[in-house]
Amino acid sequence: MNIIVVEDDERLGAAIKRALEQLTHVVMWLRTGNEALEALRQENVDLVLLDLGLPNKDGVQVLREARRAGIRTPVLVVTARDSIEARVEGLDAGADDYLVKPFHLDELAARIRSIARRAQGLADNLIEAGHMRLDVGRMELSVGGQRVDLTRREFALMHVLMERAGRIVRRDAIESSVYGSESEVGPNALEVLVHSLRRKLGTDSIRTVRGFGYMVPVDPA
Repeated sequence: MNIIVVEDDERLGAAIKRALEQLTHVVMWLRTGNEALEALRQENVDLVLLDLGLPNKDGVQVLREARRAGIRTPVLVVTARDSIEARVEGLDAGADDYLVKPFHLDELAARIRSIARRAQGLADNLIEAGHMRLDVGRMELSVGGQRVDLTRREFALMHVLMERAGRIVRRDAIESSVYGSESEVGPNALEVLVHSLRRKLGTDSIRTVRGFGYMVPVDPA
């Protein structure tokens, strides 16, 4: 997922960003309410983690303005405001979920998975395409019932393709999800990654659509 973290606390923001990147998410870390509102307008954002006590624009105000503008990007409020009134205000303003600080990173990861499932209309963490089965919660891929060891980037690529199985995924969208804003990614990095996955999963596991991108077939040969 492409996740925006809006948190003005330096230590907490850095910790959340690091933890989510270890779970293969692409993370951008922002620190102000104005930046949060601008981030919510971006089409390629899957989720925003939003603190409420932000400089220059309160998180609740950000939520209200975004929802009034018709922005439906899922938002998980992460805040120290733990009163019932604050929770109700945040949810009524348009938050999809509400997590009170301090929290365990495992719970944060579970809340993110839950929001992702609801956004995709999925009942669980499993994505299937033909003989391949991706367990998002466990970060595992199996082919014909046999687990295949993947690197972090290989898993991220398969996640992007399998959740859109049967559809072409544009190259730029894949690179954004897998590499984020990394500046030291070579021009052929994606091809090398696809080649590595084909060696592990079979040549028909990922199909190249020249000029557009890649796709995972629903029923690979």
